[in-house]
Amino acid sequence: MKLLFSISFLFFAGSLKAQIDSIALNYNHAFEQIRTLLEREDSLSFKKAVFITENAYFNNGLNEAVFNQAIQEKLGIARLWISNNHLTDYAFKDSTEFAKNGAVFKLMTDTIFLFKEAPISFPYQYDFDDFFGEQDWTKMFVSKLLATGKGNCHSMPMLYKILTDEIGANAYFSFAPNHLYIKQKSLKHGWYNTELTSAAFPIDAWIMASGYISRETIISGIYMDKLTEKQSISLCLIDLAHGYQRKAKKNDSDFTLKCCDLALKYYPNYINALLLRSESLKAHFDKEENPKIKQELFAQMEHTYSAIVKLGYREIPKSVYLEWLSELADNKDKYQNKKLIGTFNH
Repeated sequence: MKLLFSISFLFFAGSLKAQIDSIALNYNHAFEQIRTLLEREDSLSFKKAVFITENAYFNNGLNEAVFNQAIQEKLGIARLWISNNHLTDYAFKDSTEFAKNGAVFKLMTDTIFLFKEAPISFPYQYDFDDFFGEQDWTKMFVSKLLATGKGNCHSMPMLYKILTDEIGANAYFSFAPNHLYIKQKSLKHGWYNTELTSAAFPIDAWIMASGYISRETIISGIYMDKLTEKQSISLCLIDLAHGYQRKAKKNDSDFTLKCCDLALKYYPNYINALLLRSESLKAHFDKEENPKIKQELFAQMEHTYSAIVKLGYREIPKSVYLEWLSELADNKDKYQNKKLIGTFNH
């Protein structure tokens, strides 16, 4: 009986190791693909980076053709909306791009009809269940948003950017505490904010209303700054690291650290990368027994913690975040950009 138990245990341990090795191989391949995207100027594709990241979590089971087709179907509806809804009172040379941005916003936040009483597209909804993906990491995925019509402040702006990239318009990511939103620009209105969770164009006062954005965090660039294309792709590296941690059940891996380091190479003040790096270093430190290595890890921890403090970061409680998020929905008149009200509601 004892021998049988030993054999069973060894088989289970071997099977588990093989599974972890397979996950590591899969994720390292995804990492190299994203690194190639970042290193080659002619291959920058945020959509591709998102697919690579989500596909790794699904053990290469996500069909890229189906993923792309779902996006193309949405773009077809957006183009149809443009052809039937022309801008008025907008005599500027960027009118075509502005109309494309409006079509994507309309697609994501409102019902679109082929003709009266014949809807062909419905607005995406905010998923309040596990909105940080703590229980189910796929809650953060664009593929989940496309499949279910529900997403969060991570997947919704990501899909918005993919759609604007594909349709030939510009949209830029920007951060607030625990929150990702969109910045855009038009010749008529200047820079404006686009918020998908509330289908609104909030003024900067709402972005700052949480109380966790200081002058210091704006100057340091961790909040309210627009991201470059490479910085946007760097977000996928941290998503990749989080996905790996959940699949491999490890928070102290070298893989996590190399994802953080590559993300910080292109986005040095990316606060989420710094926070994840500090957590992973701490997990390494707690498990390490070699005094010399432990000392080196402590020095790296100190350096990372120092960088976080210098950027002015403060953790926002979930209750405050949710209250801040609902404030826009409850008080749109107070925080809405009046210049853009009704612009895309044809």
